[in-house]
Amino acid sequence: MPVTPPVPGPAGFAAALAAGPLVLDGGLSNQLAAAGHDLSDGLWSARLLADAPEALVAAHRAYFAAGAQVAITASYQASFEGFARRGVGRAEAGRLLARGVELARAAAEEEAAGDRPRWVAASVGPYGAVPADGSEYRGRYGLSQDELEAFHRPRLEALVAAGPDVLALETVPDADEARALLRAVRGLGVPAWLSYSVAGGRTRAGQPLAEAFALAAEADEVVAVGVNCCTPQDADRAVALAARVTGKPVVVYPNSGESWDAGAREWRGEPTFRATGAAGGRGRVARWLADGARLMGGCCRVGPDGIAALAAELAAELAAEPTPERAAERAHGRP
Repeated sequence: MPVTPPVPGPAGFAAALAAGPLVLDGGLSNQLAAAGHDLSDGLWSARLLADAPEALVAAHRAYFAAGAQVAITASYQASFEGFARRGVGRAEAGRLLARGVELARAAAEEEAAGDRPRWVAASVGPYGAVPADGSEYRGRYGLSQDELEAFHRPRLEALVAAGPDVLALETVPDADEARALLRAVRGLGVPAWLSYSVAGGRTRAGQPLAEAFALAAEADEVVAVGVNCCTPQDADRAVALAARVTGKPVVVYPNSGESWDAGAREWRGEPTFRATGAAGGRGRVARWLADGARLMGGCCRVGPDGIAALAAELAAELAAEPTPERAAERAHGRP
């Protein structure tokens, strides 16, 4: 009897995640910049929600064509406060937040193929993304948890009203903000993943990762915990820890490994994001899978080519003969 594929929606996404690993997309901003769009505005890619929505659909399509199964919306830097600084009223700001979900859904429906549905994750970036002053990589904004919850809850409600499959609470630099976000998602009826931005085994604000991950262990709304917008090496170290501390599936989508030179406003260094191992050996994706990762993709500077390589490596790993070693690894890594 043929298996009925999960249908879009929160319940369908949870079922798909339980059934096996899913491939996330890559960096939205680098795909837009490669297409010639200026992202120097304080709203970053969210500016295009109003100015060039068709560019966002095209970017989502490119990642789906590369093998992604989940599109993350262009709402990372979008907020009522940020839009207000551009003279956008609250009603229109809510419409633009919803548009990000609608555009990703349009691309998902265009690219859906047979028994491989595509999913939409509504991006919820940290408070520090709104001032666009780099505080998203430091945390410690000087705001209370109540103030952070009051900031996040209205944008979460606007995004949920547009019907995403999951909320991406991403690039969170600070465990205190994570606490506020976990409070803000209660009762919304949509699952979420919680993903920290990290450096050297700690959050960007300096808290031990084990303590930060533990906050989500008992949060029913959170279906995956992990890291993004960090080096691939830091991501490698975090996956097993997140699985062990929370008992939940792990989400992981690091940067390319290059570093951003703020003074020169350019990326430097060589990419270290590689899906495969040397000389055809088992690589990063196999290790992530064994350690408990179930949502895998890329962040800044990881484009469609990187996602295609990741998707191919994951498909090869899942199709490989289940040797005793691999069976043991998967059993160990499955939360």
